Amino acid sequence: MAHGYFLVTGGLDVYGYAPMPVQLLFHALLLLDPLVALMIIRGRPAGPLLAAAVMLADLAGNWSVTRSAVMSHPAAFLRPVGLLPITFFGVFVLLAALPLHRALTSGDRARTRASSPAGAG
Repeated sequence: MAHGYFLVTGGLDVYGYAPMPVQLLFHALLLLDPLVALMIIRGRPAGPLLAAAVMLADLAGNWSVTRSAVMSHPAAFLRPVGLLPITFFGVFVLLAALPLHRALTSGDRARTRASSPAGAG
């Protein structure tokens, strides 16, 4: 939602402070984030792995553009908006991705077995 808000309020050049690959990533998140959420809601085993990849890219982009500011004024980033919550959320997504992937994979196997015809393998 944040990237959508920034695009609406700041236009296409809202991330002009960042290198072009990071700008493109932040705009791509408008499509990637809902896609990942839909995949997880629908129980697709690839969803959590894609979520981890997208989150890792998002974290790398955010940290790459704020690293020098964080190093010069670290206390400024200890607030409940911005880099701190996105970092905590990113760590959560990365830690949850593999267990959720395993759970969805085992659930997918169970559904496949339950829906296969009796006596078929």
